[in-house]
Amino acid sequence: MGLLECCEHLFGTSNLYQVLGVEKEASEAEIRRGYYKVSLQVHPDRVPDNEQATEKFQVLGKVYAILSDKEQRAVYDEQGIVDEESDTLRQDRSWDEYWRLLFPKITVDDIKAFEAKYKGSEEEASDVRKSYMDHKGNMDRIMVSVLCCTYEDEPRIREIIEKAIAAGELPAFDAFTNEPEKKKAARKRQANREKREAEKMTKDMGLVDDEDSLKALIQARQKSREQKMDSFLTDLEAKYCKKGGKGRAGKKGKK
Repeated sequence: MGLLECCEHLFGTSNLYQVLGVEKEASEAEIRRGYYKVSLQVHPDRVPDNEQATEKFQVLGKVYAILSDKEQRAVYDEQGIVDEESDTLRQDRSWDEYWRLLFPKITVDDIKAFEAKYKGSEEEASDVRKSYMDHKGNMDRIMVSVLCCTYEDEPRIREIIEKAIAAGELPAFDAFTNEPEKKKAARKRQANREKREAEKMTKDMGLVDDEDSLKALIQARQKSREQKMDSFLTDLEAKYCKKGGKGRAGKKGKK
């Protein structure tokens, strides 16, 4: 699977700019910041031993590598393709090392500090409004795309959107204003189910709140769920885990 196909599969879009949450006209600094923000969510220090998170982290590194290279970015902008055989995307590249060359060494405490500063900020509100427009009011997609967002944040995210609609800053998409109650209930059931499963597994396995026990829980949990981010375990991982994981690479693709 090529890079663009991987982006479509993992992020719901083959548009490299949308993957990083920036506009096509974004400056180098804006692209770098977009990469930093999005990759924080799937950084190996935050979600160790998580196969899909590792794959996302790897793909994000490739996306940034393309858009930060003037020549390759120009080719992508003009032709909608990426050169999968370029040194930039070579398969043996360590994207974790690439990250650490770009940014200072990051710790779980750094990520948690970012979350504390981000939640409730104007930057978050701006990201929520953008996600609302990108996904035409689809709350399922919005809740997945907004940084540091869990089910418990939904009332706050809704309030941000509702205030923006009332102020005339956003259109009132039907998918949001008339969302079926069964869709809201399905999100709640999913969140509750994941929490119950994790709590039950903790009890059944006799685990305690230490790093080794948490890792055992994570590994067992991964075997019993589909490949997607588990917001409950992600919060636990961010709190207790500090070790990273490994990744995979891809091939050539078209937009």
